[in-house]
Amino acid sequence: MAGPLDLNGVKIWKQALTRPEQEALVAQLRAALAQAPLLAPITPGGRKMSVRMSAAGRLGWVTDRRGYRYQDRHPSGAPWPAIPPMALAAWQALSGWPDPPDCCLINWYGMGARMGMHQDRDEGDFTAPVLSLSLGDPAMFRVGGVDAPSPSRSIQLESGDAALIGGAARLVWHGVDRIRFRGSTLLPGGGRINLTMRVVTDA
Repeated sequence: MAGPLDLNGVKIWKQALTRPEQEALVAQLRAALAQAPLLAPITPGGRKMSVRMSAAGRLGWVTDRRGYRYQDRHPSGAPWPAIPPMALAAWQALSGWPDPPDCCLINWYGMGARMGMHQDRDEGDFTAPVLSLSLGDPAMFRVGGVDAPSPSRSIQLESGDAALIGGAARLVWHGVDRIRFRGSTLLPGGGRINLTMRVVTDA
């Protein structure tokens, strides 16, 4: 695996996961999602997000009219599944952080789905990084600055790529403009899965 690229302080590893590793991780995710199914989240303002979400780990990130937060159970009341071993292995290899993540957020992007520019700031300690893994269809990933979403730079994230948001760039604005639906053969029905692993304190 080649060294990371730099996008406004975010480290990007191209093909951090091999195709067999991606396939193994997808199989592990299917098992996790059988326990904690994907949901269509609602923002506190009542807007339905275009991505579908679930999580794995000690805590899961949720959003509804009560706000953005971490909680220890799926909205159905079921406990969150364990973080897939392949995802934990990537965290250990790339994050540079000694402790395991508390949360692995699972986002699924279908045709037309996107993620607006935002900062990951619901965690209690911003010294720990956020590691993102891309599976399936390519996505245009946009990164702004710490103080403002623009000016920004973009890169296409493909299946198997990893992005580390940490250090001085931990609070950069970032988002996904669009995906190239059916641009990958990893997921038979098309779409993109994005995993983001975070350390959560004071939740």
